[in-house]
Parts: sequence; structure tokens; C-alpha cells
Amino acid sequence: MIHPAQFDGLDRVALPPSPLHVAIGIFDGVHLGHRVVIESAVQSARHSGGVPVVLTFAPHPSVLFTPDNPVRMILDLPSKIARLGSLGVEAVVVQPFTRDLAAVTAEDFVPLIKRHLPRLAGVYVGDNFRFGKGRKGDVALLIQECRRHGISVFSAPRVNLDGEPISSTRIRDRIQQGDMKGAAALLGYVYTAEGTVVHGKHLGRTIGFPTLNLAWSPDLRPLYGVYAVRVSGTKSYGWLPAVANYGLRPTVEQAVEPRLEVHTLVACPYGAGDPIAVEWVRFLRPERKFADVDELRAQIGRDVAAARAEFSLP
Repeated sequence: MIHPAQFDGLDRVALPPSPLHVAIGIFDGVHLGHRVVIESAVQSARHSGGVPVVLTFAPHPSVLFTPDNPVRMILDLPSKIARLGSLGVEAVVVQPFTRDLAAVTAEDFVPLIKRHLPRLAGVYVGDNFRFGKGRKGDVALLIQECRRHGISVFSAPRVNLDGEPISSTRIRDRIQQGDMKGAAALLGYVYTAEGTVVHGKHLGRTIGFPTLNLAWSPDLRPLYGVYAVRVSGTKSYGWLPAVANYGLRPTVEQAVEPRLEVHTLVACPYGAGDPIAVEWVRFLRPERKFADVDELRAQIGRDVAAARAEFSLP
């Protein structure tokens, strides 16, 4: 996997004097539709001896325009950059989305980018790409403006699944409904939480189900409940089958912030301080409050059995 160089703004870019092939977009989730755009930039760069670059924006424009109800991000920035690197992107420019940027007219958008990226050779976008003040610019205007500067434009058609375009909005809905298999079909990979194992209260150990407690605070929260998951880390053990609870733990404490607790179905090599990744395979049941710890223990036993069946374990 390539670890892309990250530049915090167009005015901080320092790249070799090679043709730049730049995919532009938010690319939240880096889903199958995004991949068509990004991989086109990567392939064109490789064929021309250029550099494949992604120009993205943070925060999401909704933070500026609808601060009381911003769009929740599927991926945090480090995870997005890692996903882009897995597709062959060599540099990511994270342009702050400010009121000044929002005020740039559609006609001034391409000159702005060209001024900071003078070796810009190609621009790659989705066919629903909009830009400029009031989102007045579309792909037709982008082609017109890029032609003035000798820049090629590739506009990727939207990718459909089940008769509807793949979109970050569809994926957010799936994750918030606990439909992890549906989310994975749209993403092209399994939704994953990454973080460091932290010390918990050891309640799971006392009732026979020790857990790894993950320090993980996503912008977009999945549905609270129990999931069949897989766990991996820096140690070479591959993906380990597990069951996880994500939520507020109402039976033992009414927490304010949700926690991800993972119980591996095989011997667990991980502990506090270890970085791990958790793949969310399938939703098993919603979180609920039980009458007492004994009732909770019995339900966890059923959850473990369901997760073992998911992974075809005896």
C-alpha cells in the first residue's frame, strides 16, 4: 500500500515537476463509485509518468452551511487517506473548506487550482460534480474552463447497485440501520473501526466473556447493538472471528458515550495498548437493557453462538 503525502491546503503543496492527475471530491467512504474516478486518475498518471493526486475538502461543506445538522462522515481523515493510498494515490491535498473558498465563483475555480498546481494535466470527477459559489459549476462548465488551460477532464458515470446510484448517503443509511453487509456491498470493503485497546472495568471477564475495549469515536455512529466481527492487529495472527457490542451498556451502566467491546471467539493475543482493526461483518441484534447480569450473561451466550454460526465455527 502507498502511504500518500498529505498537504494541508493548496498553498502548501510541494510535488515533483511531473504532470499532475487530480481527482477532486469529498470521497467520503471511498466507495465503489469513487473508485472509478480515483483509479482513472491513477492509471492516467502511470501512463504519462505523472503523479496521481486527490484534492479533497475538510470539513464537509455542511459544517459551514448547516452547522446544526452537518453530514456525518463515514471515514475519519486518516482512514480516508489510507484508503486512497490503497488505490495508488501518491498525494492528498486537504483543502480547508472556508467561507472564502465557498465564495470562489465557478469561473474562478479552475484558475485557482491551476495557480497552485501549475503542472495540472488532468482533472477527474464524478458526473454529478458541482463546484463554485452556489454550486453553479457543473461538468460541462468544468470541461469548458479546463480547455482554456490545456487540462483534460474525465467525468466518470455513476455506478449503480440494485438499480440505484452508489452514494455516501446510501452507505450512511445502511450503517445507521446496522446493515453492514449492505454497506460493504456499496463500499467495496467491510466497514472497519480502528483504534487502540484501552483498559475497561473487567465486567466481561467476571461473567465469562472478556472483552477488548476499543478507543473509537466515529463521527457517524452505527446502530447500537451486537455484531459478528473480525479483529486484526499489528501482530501476525490474521483476522480473528469475534462478537462485539457497540452502545451504552444500559444493563451495567447508562453511559453517555458509546463504547465498542469485542470478545474474540478464539484465543486473544491482544491487550491494552495494542492497535487493532475491527471489521463489522453482520448485525445480530439491537442493544437492550436486561433485568440483571444473569440475564445479560445468558444473552451473551446466545450472541456468541450466533457469531460462531456466522463464521461456521463449531
